[in-house]
Amino acid sequence: MSDGPAGNSAYGHRPFKRSRSHFADRITADGRDGWPVEAGRYRLVVSRACPWASRALVARRLLGLEDALSLAVADPIQDDRSWRFTLDPGGRDPVLGISHLSEAYDRRERGYPGGVSVPAVVDVPSGRLVTNDYQRITLDLATEWTALHRPGAPDLYPRALRGEIDAVMAEVHEDVNNGVYRAGFASSQEEYEAACRGVFRRLEMLAERLAGQRYLVGDTITEADIRLFTTLVRFDAVYHGHFKCNRWKLAEDPVLWAYARDLYRTPGFGDTVDFDHVKRHYYQVHTGINPTRIVPLGPDPAGWTVPHHRERLGGRPFGDGTPPGPVPAGEEVPAGHRP
Repeated sequence: MSDGPAGNSAYGHRPFKRSRSHFADRITADGRDGWPVEAGRYRLVVSRACPWASRALVARRLLGLEDALSLAVADPIQDDRSWRFTLDPGGRDPVLGISHLSEAYDRRERGYPGGVSVPAVVDVPSGRLVTNDYQRITLDLATEWTALHRPGAPDLYPRALRGEIDAVMAEVHEDVNNGVYRAGFASSQEEYEAACRGVFRRLEMLAERLAGQRYLVGDTITEADIRLFTTLVRFDAVYHGHFKCNRWKLAEDPVLWAYARDLYRTPGFGDTVDFDHVKRHYYQVHTGINPTRIVPLGPDPAGWTVPHHRERLGGRPFGDGTPPGPVPAGEEVPAGHRP
């Protein structure tokens, strides 16, 4: 999702409310919405700064969809037209030929309500946005794109566990994924305190759950782990200070810190994380919270490489499958942006 337009200070004057995805078409195996799964037809647009988009980055890597679904990475710093492709030569996405993601939105619908958000999937032949439904995109990658999965791809949304996975994800979304934003953009002391308490109450419950099991649901990585990870990996870098979720740091909770490091060291997770993009986006775009736009030097990301010892709990990260291969050429996170 968009974390707010560049320079928007209005968040300090109204309660934070996350917009619903306006474009909720689905890309499916049978093409029932008019968008059939097809290798090479679609382009996934993300920001490595955005936790909602990072879910799609992780799922795409774990499932081995890199060749089937191409990737566009937006600049972490938005302008008044939102997400832009200034990281690419000439300031244009080399496949879509556009300078701003908003152009794909406009080709789909002019004057649509809401902002320009990531993740977004664009139809390459027409240049039109297909979907920005961040809640559904990764589930469909796991269940509708199976014909294009790599050999050994894990089952991220196993049918027998979907009820439990959905319940855990709903709690994590309300209190953690979205809770940090409600705290950070709170417009009153009462609103902030309620959101912040909710964040840490849920984190404490998750720590209890994870003290005796390696993953959130079952003994393998699922969509639930992906959704929690993308918030945890940003917690100490931005949410603890920038969003005032500072009752304690992730690194101060032995269970959650080890769990997050375990996932970070798992191929497909940490190799998608760009700490430079994360920090610059939050501290330089949210000027209503940080008007100086100063980006802090810390925390030291080296801690993410410390052994976690979570393998003692058992579990099989990829189930009966295998880890993903190396990061494709051109998609690597720069060495200076990771531990």
